[in-house]
Amino acid sequence: MTVDPRAALDRLIAALEAHYHAVESRHGEDDPAVDDAYDVLADAFEVYDDALGTVFGEATPFYLGEEEDESEDDEDEDDDADDESDEDWSAEDEDDEAPVSR
Repeated sequence: MTVDPRAALDRLIAALEAHYHAVESRHGEDDPAVDDAYDVLADAFEVYDDALGTVFGEATPFYLGEEEDESEDDEDEDDDADDESDEDWSAEDEDDEAPVSR
């Protein structure tokens, strides 16, 4: 089933507006209305992007990343912090720094 790109664009614009209004009137950190609007917006974008590709052979310059488990994100951040602390710093490196004027 091919979706009309113009209809998909209209749906995307409406989803953007709905998402904006949900964020603007957010009730707390975990407002389900914002989550729902996010999901509708993501779906509308994918339909629009697919319609452009199918009908015109074009794509948008945007990419929806896959959601990752939050525990994986925390592990990645911990690994990055460990990498930075593992770097070897010698006294010789410190001597190369410019003097600080007081």
